[in-house]
Amino acid sequence: MKHISLDPIFIPPGDVEGMSLDMLQGDVNMSELRHTLDGLPFNTVYDFMRAAAYRMVSENRTDEAVALIRDFDAAVTRMGSESATLLNIHAALMQILTAIYIHGEMYSDALLTAAAVLNLLSQSPKRKDEPFLSILAALLYDISHIHSARDENKQAEREIEKSMKLFERLARQNPDRYGAAHLLALNASTSVYKSRVKQANALAHYQAATSTYLQMLNEGMEDAGMRLIESLATEGRTLVKMNRQREAVQYFTRALKYLTKISPEFDLLQLQLSIDLGHALLAVKGTREKGIHLLNTMLYKASKINAGEEHRRIVDILVDAKNPSLDIFNFWHKLFPRS
Repeated sequence: MKHISLDPIFIPPGDVEGMSLDMLQGDVNMSELRHTLDGLPFNTVYDFMRAAAYRMVSENRTDEAVALIRDFDAAVTRMGSESATLLNIHAALMQILTAIYIHGEMYSDALLTAAAVLNLLSQSPKRKDEPFLSILAALLYDISHIHSARDENKQAEREIEKSMKLFERLARQNPDRYGAAHLLALNASTSVYKSRVKQANALAHYQAATSTYLQMLNEGMEDAGMRLIESLATEGRTLVKMNRQREAVQYFTRALKYLTKISPEFDLLQLQLSIDLGHALLAVKGTREKGIHLLNTMLYKASKINAGEEHRRIVDILVDAKNPSLDIFNFWHKLFPRS
């Protein structure tokens, strides 16, 4: 499934008590629905509708999800627009609908609903409250994917950059709710930004916040962190293929740093990333000895966790590097004697 803002790890759903799809079934009692919506926090309504839409699209019921949001929005619209709560819900529903359209690759429809959301929000451009910021940040995150896919790179970069800044602001106040969204927006920037310099600058700027989020026990935060780690590793390997090992070192280093925050216990993924880092260090003249030292250390750790394939990879790297300080084959046969 596409990494759209409906994903439950993006903004973990909170308490949705008081909401039910039954209120939209049959003849809708407008007075009762309005009373219910006015009496609930915005996040309760938003989380409930996001979760309902996500469940439908994940079950390939995209048309039903569109109909659900459209019906709910029609009911909200019929109540009138004088209530700030209803205006927020209307904008949120259009943002959810945008995400549904993106999931269904209905990009023209998505851009139309996105424009509707921006039009609603632009009526009060100086607002800094949570509903306004969260709707806008999620919308920009989603539509940056459309513009990036269409190679409209400047627009996509502006959108993802603004989304990151908005989620950073929200996460300062409520890291449990918005920390994962900030991580995922940062993760998206690694593919939206075409400039490696911009990628590196974004990663450096948000490094402290990222480290803080990854120390939290929130499951969604860990999932978002793992996506970021995977993206960093992929970027690093791409740079290696381009013979840009010095830049690759930065990506592997960050990926390892974040991984140890999530999983302090040494595991196979840490080994694989450490080998990537050692290989990249080895190819840079000023860090060659660091690379050799790291790879030698990983030889021991690979044998300790019985990672035979990774052990062979390290041996091949060091042999290719013509390292004279290590009797590779003697070490190899001691660890893996012939049967």
